[in-house]
Amino acid sequence: MGLGLIGGSLLRRLGATGGACGYDADPAARAAAVEAGLRSVPTVEDAVSAADVVFLAAPLPAFAQLVPAVAKATRPGTLISDVASVKVAPRELVRTHANGLRYVGGHPMAGTERSGFAASDAHLFDGAAWVLCLDPDTDLGAWLELARLVTGLGCRVVPTTAEEHDGAVARISHLPHLLADALAAGAHDNLARKLAAGSFRDGTRVAGTRPDLVTAMCDGNREAVLDALDGLLARLAEARDALRAGDSVRPLAEEGYAARQRWVGFGMGGSTVELDARAATLRADLLRLGRSGGHLDEVGDGVLLGWRPAP
Repeated sequence: MGLGLIGGSLLRRLGATGGACGYDADPAARAAAVEAGLRSVPTVEDAVSAADVVFLAAPLPAFAQLVPAVAKATRPGTLISDVASVKVAPRELVRTHANGLRYVGGHPMAGTERSGFAASDAHLFDGAAWVLCLDPDTDLGAWLELARLVTGLGCRVVPTTAEEHDGAVARISHLPHLLADALAAGAHDNLARKLAAGSFRDGTRVAGTRPDLVTAMCDGNREAVLDALDGLLARLAEARDALRAGDSVRPLAEEGYAARQRWVGFGMGGSTVELDARAATLRADLLRLGRSGGHLDEVGDGVLLGWRPAP
C-alpha cells in the first residue's frame, strides 16, 4: 500500500513470486509498476480483500485515511504491518481506527535520499536490519509469522518496542537529516560551494531527501527528536564555549572519534544465538536480544537463530 521507494522496492522483491500486488493513490505510480512487470490495482479494496499480509508503505500523514480503509476491506486474520520510520504514531492510529487487527509495526533500515517508484530496487533490503515492534499488546504469533517472512527476504530482524525504536532512530536517522539540512543551508555563498568536497558531500547527502518526507518523520517523532536535539545542541554549545574561552574542541573530537570507531567495529566478533520458539520467556528473550544490538537471521518452527554482539 504505497509504491514509493520502500513500497515499490518491497513489491519488486515480493512480486517475483507472483503472489504480491501493489496499490498507490497516484495512478502514475500504479502505471509505473505495471510497466515494470508488476501487478498493481486501482483501489484499496482490490489490494487487500484477498491478502494474507498487508504492508502500509504510504507517507505517514496518509495513515489517518489509509488505516481505516484497510481495516474495513481486509479479511479476519489478515496480518497488517507498516514500514514507517516512526512507530508510536502508526501504532496509535491502528489502536484508534482498527483495534483488533493483527498488527505488527515494522521499519526496514534501508533507503536512499531518492524517492518514488523510479528509485525502487528489489535489492534495497539485502542484508538490512528490519525492526519489528514487540509491544505488550502485540500478538506473538503474528510477530513470528512476519519475522519469518522478513528473514526470508534476507533481512535481519531486530525486536524492540515502538518507544525504544523511536528514541533510537531520532538519534541515528532523524537528527542526521536535520544536521544535513542545516549544513547544506550554511553553504550559502559561491566560494563555499566551490570549496565544498568530501566531508560536505557526505555530511549533506540526505539533505537531498524530499522536504515533505523529512517533515513527516521528524514531526511524527517530535518528543524523541527534541531529546536528540537537546543532546546535540549541548555538545555543540560546549565546543562553542570552549572556542570562545580560548580552549580546545578536542574533547568533542575525541568523544566523536571513539564513538565512530566503536560503531565501525560493532559487527566484528559477537556470537550466534538460539532461542526456543516455545519458551514461556520468548517475548522477553527477543526484547533482550534487540536491546543488546542483536538480531534474528532465521525463524524456524522450534528454534530462532540470530546473533548478539560481544559485550
